[in-house]
Amino acid sequence: MTRPTLIGAPVDSGQRQPGCLMGPAALRVAGLREMLAALGHPATDRGDLTLPETLPDAASPNPALDQLPETLAWTALIRDAVEAELGKGRLPIVLGGDHSVALGSLAGAAAHAAGAGRPLFLLWLDAHSDYHTPRSTISGNLHGTPVAYAAGRDGFDPFPPFPAPIPAERICLFGIRSIDPAERLALAEDAFTVTDMRTLDEHGIAAPLRAFLDRVQAENGLLHVSLDVDFLDPAIAPAVGTTVPGGTSFREAHLVCEMIHETGLMRSLDLVELNPFLDERGRTARLLVDLLGSLMGRKVFDRPTRIFA
Repeated sequence: MTRPTLIGAPVDSGQRQPGCLMGPAALRVAGLREMLAALGHPATDRGDLTLPETLPDAASPNPALDQLPETLAWTALIRDAVEAELGKGRLPIVLGGDHSVALGSLAGAAAHAAGAGRPLFLLWLDAHSDYHTPRSTISGNLHGTPVAYAAGRDGFDPFPPFPAPIPAERICLFGIRSIDPAERLALAEDAFTVTDMRTLDEHGIAAPLRAFLDRVQAENGLLHVSLDVDFLDPAIAPAVGTTVPGGTSFREAHLVCEMIHETGLMRSLDLVELNPFLDERGRTARLLVDLLGSLMGRKVFDRPTRIFA
């Protein structure tokens, strides 16, 4: 497997709940590097990216939009970092930060894929579809826009044009259970198939995921995986500011990660929306590290027994 590189992205500008900027530190404290080394995948840690002193001079016609200059700056930094690591043949793992980090990580992955002449696929593991644009969002929170940016929707000025937008058939929105009416309409107009929790309840986790991964394999694609804490049920992962009941269970989430690993398709990864301020004694951070272990090849019988007191 490609050697991983950790990229800390302490981004809090995509939403208004403070705490996500502590996510990269919490993942490191939870033993992320040590776990990777134990699996035979020693990681290079680039440390945390930092904003420049001077931010872009940017404005939007949407008065609700929050922290646009900061998010523009983060997007450029993360794009460059991800594209650089992919160019070195490494596996960039972006440690968020809120989900606006995917504006940059997806742009970096798309630029690399276009340069390599291969299609990019996106597996979006999230409770939300994040298909707003900076113009359409009512909340003004830019962590709700990355999928729309990657798909090439209009309304993203002053963000730079997305390199090689990803067609809807190459995007899998998996585990979705919270879509507002405007997003639902836009997704239908753009012919998205949403694999929501109702679908997973009816058909199980494995069949829909395997169908998507088989398509990536058949087209010789590169796979970007974006894992939001709220993909998980809040009963097992409370450290997120956007809790939605009815998420994936511990075993369902591990099955997803084990299946991704078995394909060998993943080329870049986001771990996002971890808010340690909302956690219970590091429980969610440790779970994310555990899931990364499954993404990197650890099987269920390799996992030590852990007691939560």
